[in-house]
Amino acid sequence: MVLHQLVAGFRRGDAISNEAILVRDLCAAHGVASDIRCPVHAADVSDRSLVRDVETLPAEVRPDDVALLHLSIGSRCNRIFPSLPCRRAILYHNVTPPRFFERLSPATAQVLADGLAQAAELRDAAHGVWADSAFNAEELRAMGYRDPKVLPLLVEEDFGSGEVDPGMRARLSDPPLANLLFVGRLAPNKRHDRLLRVFSAFQRGVRPDSRLVVAGGGGGAEAYKALLLGTAYALVAKNVLFTDFIPAPQLRACYATASAFVCMSDHEGFCAPLLEAMAWRVPVFAWAAGAVPETLDGAGVLFAPGTAPEAMAETIGRVLGDPALREAVLRRQDERLARFRARDAWAELRAVLGV
Repeated sequence: MVLHQLVAGFRRGDAISNEAILVRDLCAAHGVASDIRCPVHAADVSDRSLVRDVETLPAEVRPDDVALLHLSIGSRCNRIFPSLPCRRAILYHNVTPPRFFERLSPATAQVLADGLAQAAELRDAAHGVWADSAFNAEELRAMGYRDPKVLPLLVEEDFGSGEVDPGMRARLSDPPLANLLFVGRLAPNKRHDRLLRVFSAFQRGVRPDSRLVVAGGGGGAEAYKALLLGTAYALVAKNVLFTDFIPAPQLRACYATASAFVCMSDHEGFCAPLLEAMAWRVPVFAWAAGAVPETLDGAGVLFAPGTAPEAMAETIGRVLGDPALREAVLRRQDERLARFRARDAWAELRAVLGV
């Protein structure tokens, strides 16, 4: 038996790509062969040695193999998947609603609309269906899927550790003294505009000596980034750093120097950076939307939709300025992370493989 993982695109550092690597390595540790398949053009040039062409899979698959489709966007993989003559499973990572992109990137909005349409068409194409959050499972039910199960996102065991780039650490350790961090690709559903308003209020009314670090790739989002730079200028927000895509050691430096992790996203299917921030013992503050409350599971500080930026900034300042309160928040995060790490990932994956 071989587990063939189908992904719409592949780039190390991307949450789905990282999970595909972890699944492959977990299989290898238990004697199960696995490969990762995607359209060749959709794999980052530096990572193409890690994947195989999905177009050759129909001719190579065997009846006792398993095909696992990581469903997240419109893709050629979604078209190939239902005809594969083997056991088929879907792991749904959520398709971002196209409405977030309609004005800034109509082409992206169309790919997402295609993804939603293809997801609905695949409701009877798999022998088993999983989602990486209950939020995503409920979305599948609304599409007509029967009994989707939850397989939370797999994450590296060394979350919260590893090589930290000394240059980036030094850069982010210089004054200003308070770093607010958000990690995630530049996409309108992440609501960086709201994040900038919270940061501006924090810098004006709480900590003038503060910096905002926004770590995440911006490829294809040039118009959105230009809009955000204009927003930062209009808000007179100083010390705003957009890193774009950075290697893992530099990203670890962002977490290692962060005073707070602030997520203002309107739509997340899981949001792995919330867990990574917990692993680095960074207090988490987040907008209560999508799967964010589920991922935090009682940890961090949640803001109800409608909360004013000034109120959120004041709350962040109160937690950071009170050592006992900050430690209480971190203790709840430690407990949440311990529950997440206590899972038996291989037992969960065996259910997907049917072995």
